[in-house]
Amino acid sequence: RLEFYVSAMKIQGLHFAYSLVLCLESVVLLQRRYTSTSMKFYEVAPTRIVRAGQDRFTYSSEHTRSTGQLVKIPVGKKMLEGLVVQEVQKPPYETKPIAETIEATPLPESVVQLSVWLAEYYRTPLATVLQTVLPRGLGVKRREKSAKTTTPIRTRTPIVLNKEQQSAVENILHSPVTTILQGVTGSGKTEVYKEIARRTLAANKSVIILVPEISLTSQLVDEFAQEFPNTIVTHSHMTEAERHIAWKHALTATEPVVVVGPRSALFMPVPDLGFIAVDEAHEPSYKQEQSPRYSALRAATMLGKFAKAPVVFGSATPLIADRYVAEAHTSPIIYLQERARKNAIKSTVTVVDMKKREHFKHHRFLSDALIRQIEENLVRGEQTLLFHNRRGSASTTLCEACGWSAECPRCFVPLVLHADTFTLSCHICAHEAKVPTTCPVCHSADIIHKGIGTKLIESELQRLFPKARIARFDSNNTKEETVAARYKDLYDGTIDIAIGTQVVAKGLDLPRLHTVAVIQADSGLALPDFAASERAFQLLAQVVGRVGRDERETQVIIQSYQPDQPAVRFGTAQDYEGFYANALEERKKGGFPPFRYLLQLTNVYKTEAAAIRNARTLASELRRIADTDVTILGPAPAFYERQHDTYRWQLTLKSPRRDALVKLLEHVPATHWQ
Repeated sequence: RLEFYVSAMKIQGLHFAYSLVLCLESVVLLQRRYTSTSMKFYEVAPTRIVRAGQDRFTYSSEHTRSTGQLVKIPVGKKMLEGLVVQEVQKPPYETKPIAETIEATPLPESVVQLSVWLAEYYRTPLATVLQTVLPRGLGVKRREKSAKTTTPIRTRTPIVLNKEQQSAVENILHSPVTTILQGVTGSGKTEVYKEIARRTLAANKSVIILVPEISLTSQLVDEFAQEFPNTIVTHSHMTEAERHIAWKHALTATEPVVVVGPRSALFMPVPDLGFIAVDEAHEPSYKQEQSPRYSALRAATMLGKFAKAPVVFGSATPLIADRYVAEAHTSPIIYLQERARKNAIKSTVTVVDMKKREHFKHHRFLSDALIRQIEENLVRGEQTLLFHNRRGSASTTLCEACGWSAECPRCFVPLVLHADTFTLSCHICAHEAKVPTTCPVCHSADIIHKGIGTKLIESELQRLFPKARIARFDSNNTKEETVAARYKDLYDGTIDIAIGTQVVAKGLDLPRLHTVAVIQADSGLALPDFAASERAFQLLAQVVGRVGRDERETQVIIQSYQPDQPAVRFGTAQDYEGFYANALEERKKGGFPPFRYLLQLTNVYKTEAAAIRNARTLASELRRIADTDVTILGPAPAFYERQHDTYRWQLTLKSPRRDALVKLLEHVPATHWQ
């Protein structure tokens, strides 16, 4: 064609400039013909929402791309990060090219499949899911620090699995579906995880171990790191750079690795995943309450399915819904009834009725039995652990004269006194105020502080036992004061008395711990939540299980205003089967999980009138179109009606069919509703 143009120009005597244009046109036509045959096209999911209702966009590339590869793509005038989801045919419209590669190593296909599943199942934009799955700072070059050499904290002797544990290992490894491992506290569930991890790594496959709390990583990491040097730890207390480096270590690993961490560890791109263990699987922290709202238990099951890897949920007190569903579908439930140490002596449990003031002659909320036990422990050099699931010093500040109460001006909830800083704090929005010396309404000086918090318990114990080494563990701790940072002090017995919220209720196995006490066992039972009694039972059973794990005689002291309440009674006795039967009956009567699916819809508006009006409008619309088996409760104020200067009202929908609830989401406004 070029030759034709040149000869034509010579014949017709065309101007040189015009001939050059014709030549360039020919070159462009040839280039387009060549590239159209070699160009490939891919669906790429940006990590930011570009257009409502559309998660993926088609881009071209001269180079072959792999599913799971992280790239940069042009979106308008911006450059965004994106995930290659799949290769597609050439579309009938013009496409933009993929700009560059962020990571040459693609994510495992199972992680890509999980991301897509999370977006579809939980009706969440894929971009929002990817913001959770991927670390921040992709493409930023990080300088890797040399790995710290860790000295083992726990002294371990080789452990031989008993028959129950050996059987559990075999059954879990050969199960095609998720297995529930229900073992009493001290039955050696961790040893089962470790044995399966050994076999999995020997088969050249990787392992993920999920823990509910960051505080539990210290003990579990210590357990695994002693035997498996290639252990990667990830959690939210790490810096962005540290988490990115850990993520990249997993992505580029050439050998199988063990990953330990909370729910976000599930998304670590390990090579050839072979086993997933969810420890303390009953914990509510496995459910993410921010978007994307998902259950790590459901996600772990699906990841195991995509990777063809066995999954186990380990717990002494499995979730009632999970246990019921497993029984209904004849999924495997493995029981560990024996304690790992055959010489273990069961703890002596004492229940103190807080209504009977004769039990509290020396202190208003520390019973005589508890004070006496702490004194004996200090003499013998043994530890005491006190559990109370409320932080701060006092939960209510009020005026005795007129009844005025200190409330957060933004959230309308009582401000909590923190005596160490002598401030009032909102535990929702972090608003702080000075402690009033007189009532702002009636100007009376009769200001009192009611309620019990971990800081108050700490100050009272310091007054009663001035020579004791006391440590408090709750979310007000600094980084240096957490369970993870001070685990060695707990294990060695350097700390005489430990006080804490639920961070100390589970997972800890301390050789010097002699006495566990619960300051008020029924404190969470009044919450407007169908699972409140289950949560109270689980916490009690877990706290009681911190002792009675070896040959030493140990004590448990339970203080309660309602000692005969089923959650307290069954929890104190660690009677899961009794509580399970009782709770199932109650839930069947009330129409709650596992007999119904629940959908909670919450709106957020600047004014109360707008929140109520729009909640009523949506409720009327949903009642008009909903199937007959859908029950709609509300509208009603949310548990925290006012947060951060906004008002929140909610609807709760029930149905025996999940699809009936999902169908109604199409009629929920895209803005103002969660």
